[in-house]
Amino acid sequence: MSIKVYVEGGGDSNQLRRQCRYGFREFFSKAGLEGHMPRVVACGSRQRAYDQFCAAIDEAETDSFIVLLVDSETAVAASDSPWEHLKKRDKWAQPSAAEDDSAQLMVQCMEAWFVADRRSLGAYFGKDFKAAALPARDDVEAIAKGDLERTLERATKSCSKGSYNKGRHSFELLGCLDPSKVMNSSCHARRLIDTLRQS
Repeated sequence: MSIKVYVEGGGDSNQLRRQCRYGFREFFSKAGLEGHMPRVVACGSRQRAYDQFCAAIDEAETDSFIVLLVDSETAVAASDSPWEHLKKRDKWAQPSAAEDDSAQLMVQCMEAWFVADRRSLGAYFGKDFKAAALPARDDVEAIAKGDLERTLERATKSCSKGSYNKGRHSFELLGCLDPSKVMNSSCHARRLIDTLRQS
């Protein structure tokens, strides 16, 4: 079974897309997918990720599993599947060839995964990292996207690596995370890894 994950991220530059692929590969490897590693396709924008996913799933071989992985951008209702959330928020239809598990979400954005593993976050940014500036809650999926970004910037503003910047830091940081901590704090991250393990 070949697995491809079409991810939001990487912008329009080849360098950023390489960093995106590297970060996700490191994260997936640490999550125990080493012998079952998906191919990561860095797509840039959310819309481009969806469009490329739809094109890929239409042409997929029977022994392949195609996954879309994007930020949810907002909270996901407990009663909504990822496809239901994406239909409500983005007006994206579930392709007829897509399975329920083909849609995966980072809730509410990738930065929630960083906050879930504060130890790795602190180790990455160094001695001037201010963990107290982060939201004081374990349910990272309930933290609004804007709050995540603002508090990360505050927590890192005095660090030698500079204040948190998505393009400069996110994918390198992703590769440093402990997936077990992310999965313990994010049910959607757990769903993603469990789906990839079982595919």
